[in-house]
Amino acid sequence: MEFQIDWNREYRTGVPEAVICARKSTAQIEAVIRLAHAAGRRLLFTRLGQAEYAALTKASTDLLDYEPISSTAVLGGIAQLAPAAVGIVAAGTSDLPVAHEAARTLAFAGHAAPIIADVGVAGLWRLMDRIEEIRKFRVLIAVAGMEGALFSVLAGLVSAPVIAVPTSVGYGVANGGTTALHAALASCSPGVVVVNIDNGYGAASAAIKILTAS
Repeated sequence: MEFQIDWNREYRTGVPEAVICARKSTAQIEAVIRLAHAAGRRLLFTRLGQAEYAALTKASTDLLDYEPISSTAVLGGIAQLAPAAVGIVAAGTSDLPVAHEAARTLAFAGHAAPIIADVGVAGLWRLMDRIEEIRKFRVLIAVAGMEGALFSVLAGLVSAPVIAVPTSVGYGVANGGTTALHAALASCSPGVVVVNIDNGYGAASAAIKILTAS
């Protein structure tokens, strides 16, 4: 067998195992599905693009709850969701694939997480119109590309911890999310923590740990 599923990860760390499908063959993905299904286990699949999903057999796709925008699939059904304690704030609609990856990861773990989208600082009134709604969450995940200004602005307006997710959205010197990443790391607003570029799964995992610890 070419893989081993870490079924005890959630017990050890509070974050369940997930399978990243990028660079895996169709045969490898289907082997994981069969193993988990036979064991009666739930499993989250990330970075499962539409072409890769379409290449799976019907026997496999019938077992999955697939969401194209986030490129995620859930085997074993979505858990019953607890009331929303995490809010996801996305600068623009181009950032929604990453925002939805975070939301699906949280849903897999049983946490509702509304997405508040298209509130980037290029039109600051859009963020301010919804700031009281945003302030109700215990943890915030901020998703932004370009220059990543949303991270500092949002963290300066709320008491909740802000998990910044730089995205690869942007032209030229945005450099595939590197500029937004550096902006998050250099933020002058205290309370900002940062995950890697486009890493909605990692941001959701951090949010789960914060909720568990508090």
